[in-house]
Amino acid sequence: MDLKSTYNKIAKDWAADHSDDSWWIEGTEKYVSFLPKGGFVLDVGCGNGEKSKYFVDKGFGVTGFDFSEEMIKLARSHVPSATFFVKDIKEPLDFGKQFDGVFAQAVLLHISKKEVLNVIKNIIAPLKPSGYLYIAVKETKPGKPDEQMVKESDYGYEYERFFSYFTSEEMESYLEQAGLVIVHKETISSGKTNWIQIIAKK
Repeated sequence: MDLKSTYNKIAKDWAADHSDDSWWIEGTEKYVSFLPKGGFVLDVGCGNGEKSKYFVDKGFGVTGFDFSEEMIKLARSHVPSATFFVKDIKEPLDFGKQFDGVFAQAVLLHISKKEVLNVIKNIIAPLKPSGYLYIAVKETKPGKPDEQMVKESDYGYEYERFFSYFTSEEMESYLEQAGLVIVHKETISSGKTNWIQIIAKK
């Protein structure tokens, strides 16, 4: 089963499972501090729209997209005041507008390393000059593979997903190669995962 089909299958269970996540809040609040009040944010790989709702509640205009049709159904129901599209981050992103912020949380962790730089360049194409990108990825664990297919059965049925893991220096290098300037970075632990969060300016 490919990743899109997997997320269509697990959408409701995944959304319920992650509804109480809080590791992302502090880093996202830092990100908001860089954005103009009332600006426009593109939520990349928006899932069920939980982070889109966060930005709407902060007064931003929000456009979100995900390649999972089931996730977008949940997002449109969850955040009716935002605009959502079914799109793939590997394909050209034309929204007819530019954004003050591009937010890509827990998205690049599903992209193979050979594709990461091109995907970063693609998702920052709709970003205004001097706009800000936020990314969050999982940190590589010592002695563990930095790319793998993971079989899971957390929701009472089996599914599998591809994951990439990174070091902070590695992700910074990708962002700099894409022409961005790092303005903030931090790593936060949540359970067994260390999340690398980086904010960069176009």
